[in-house]
Amino acid sequence: MFVFRTRPAAAAKCLFSVIITAGSVSLGAADWHTVMGGKTEVIQFDRDRIAAAPSGILGSGGLLGWSRIRLNRNVNDPGGTYNAIHAQNLYDCEGRRFTTLRRVYFNGDTLIREEAAARQRPMTVQPGSIDERLLNEACREATVGRFAEADDGAVRSAADTSDSDRILPMHADMRTLADKGGARVVPVADAHGAEKPKRIEMPAIDKVAADAAAAATATRPIPPTGATPVAAHSAPAAAPAVAHAPAAPAAHAALSPMTNPNPVEKRVRELQYATSGPPRKVKKKPVENPAHQMHVHWAYEGEGAPANWGKLQPSYATCASGKRQSPIDIREGIKVDLNGIRFDYRPTLFNVVDNGHTVQVNVDEGQSITIMGKRYDLIQFHFHRPSEERVNGRSYDMVVHLVHKNDDGNLAVVAVLLERGTEHPVIQSIWNSMPLEKGAEVTSEVAINLANLLPENRAYWTYMGSLTTPPCSENVLWMVLKQAVQISPEQVSIFSRMYRNNARPVQPSYGRLVKETR
Repeated sequence: MFVFRTRPAAAAKCLFSVIITAGSVSLGAADWHTVMGGKTEVIQFDRDRIAAAPSGILGSGGLLGWSRIRLNRNVNDPGGTYNAIHAQNLYDCEGRRFTTLRRVYFNGDTLIREEAAARQRPMTVQPGSIDERLLNEACREATVGRFAEADDGAVRSAADTSDSDRILPMHADMRTLADKGGARVVPVADAHGAEKPKRIEMPAIDKVAADAAAAATATRPIPPTGATPVAAHSAPAAAPAVAHAPAAPAAHAALSPMTNPNPVEKRVRELQYATSGPPRKVKKKPVENPAHQMHVHWAYEGEGAPANWGKLQPSYATCASGKRQSPIDIREGIKVDLNGIRFDYRPTLFNVVDNGHTVQVNVDEGQSITIMGKRYDLIQFHFHRPSEERVNGRSYDMVVHLVHKNDDGNLAVVAVLLERGTEHPVIQSIWNSMPLEKGAEVTSEVAINLANLLPENRAYWTYMGSLTTPPCSENVLWMVLKQAVQISPEQVSIFSRMYRNNARPVQPSYGRLVKETR
C-alpha cells in the first residue's frame, strides 16, 4: 500500500484539524484555498485538513478533506443564522468520485449546527465542475508528499511519475524470486484491484525444423560484402557430403556448436525460432452498433445532447421516434370550458436534491391535484432554464414542473411559467437549502406551502405529451398554467450558476390537439 505525508506546514499542526467525536466538531488551524470566488459566494478547500481515510469508512480507503462555501449573507436556520457551510468529503482520486460524509454550519467562527450527510454514496465528478476542482485539490495536496513502496524502500516523488493530478495505482507486494543463481524483484498486484503484470505468450517453437534449417544454411558459403543475401525459402545450393553422416538425419547432427557462426546462419536461426510455431488464430471483433459503443450519459450538450438521446440506449428510442413528445410550442389552442384543476396543497417539509440535471424537490405525502374526477399525488417538482414550453414562440426565463401520478400509474404534469420580477419566497426557501454538490441532498426544517407557488389565475393549456427527459415516456397529461409567476433576477442567476441551459428543445406537435381555458 502507499502512504503519504502532509506538507511541512501542515505537519506542524494536527493531522486532523477537525476532530469528530460523539457528534461534535472542534476547529483547528486551516489553510483555505479559494477554488471559485464570486459576489454571492466563495468556495474554498482546506489544504491542511487532508489525510488518508481509514479503510473502514464506506468499505474502502481514500482521502478525507474539507471544503466550504462562504456566503455574503446570513441564512436563517433553526439553530440560528449561518453564513458558511463546511463539508467533509471522502475523495477517490483514481475513480474520480467523492462522497459527502458531513456538513457543519457556521456564523463566522461560531458553530451553529452539524449533521451527517443523509445519503453517503459515491458520486462521479462531472468534467469542468466545481466538484472536479475540489477533487483535484485534494488529490494534488496528497501528492505533494512522497510515496513509499513497501519492500525496496525507494522513495519517489509524485511529480517524477506523472504530470497528472490523479494518484496512480502502485504495486505494494514486492517478492524475490531466484533467477539464474541471483535474485530478481517482481511486482505483485495489491488488494485495491490493480491489474497483475501480464505475461507475453510466445508461439511454440519447432526446434527440429529450426535446427534443420540452420544446418542447411551452415553448409552455404558466406556471401561477400554487398552481395544479395539468400532468401530464407529459396532452394538450398548443393552441399558437399559430410563424412560419416547418415543421409536423412544429418540435419540434426550438424548442429554441433561452432566457435564463430557466420551472420547468415545466425539470422536464419533467429527467424526460424521466432516463426516456427503453429500459426495463431486472430479473433475478429464483431462489428457493433456505433450507438451501443458510445456509453454516453444523457445531457443537454455534447455527445449526450438531446439530438442524440434516442441513440444512447435502446430504452431511449422513443425520444427520437415518438409522435407525442414534449415540450411543444403552444399555438392555436381550442378555447373550451375546461374543468378546473383542484389543488390540494398544504404546508410540507421538503428536501432538495441536485441530481446532475436539475434541482429537484421532494415533499411529504398528501399533496395532490384532482382533474376530470381523477386524483394525482405529487411525486416531486423541479426546474428548467429557460422554460421548455413556448407560447406562440415565446420562451420564459424558467419553469417549474410539478409531477403527479395516479393509482393507475399515469402521470400528470403542471407547468408554472416563471418570469423576472420580484423575489418569490417559496423559491427562496428552496434556494436556501441548495446542496453544495451534485448528488447531495439537503433536508430543510422549514415548511413551504406549494399553493403559494401557483398564480392566482388557474386557467391553463392542456395536451398529451411525454417526459422531457429520457426515456421520454409518452401518455403524459400536460397542463401549462397561462399566468406566469414572478421570480427575481438574482434567483434566476443562482440557478444559472449550476444549470445555464437544461431545457429540451421544442418537439414537433404532429397535429396534436391543444385545448385551453376560454
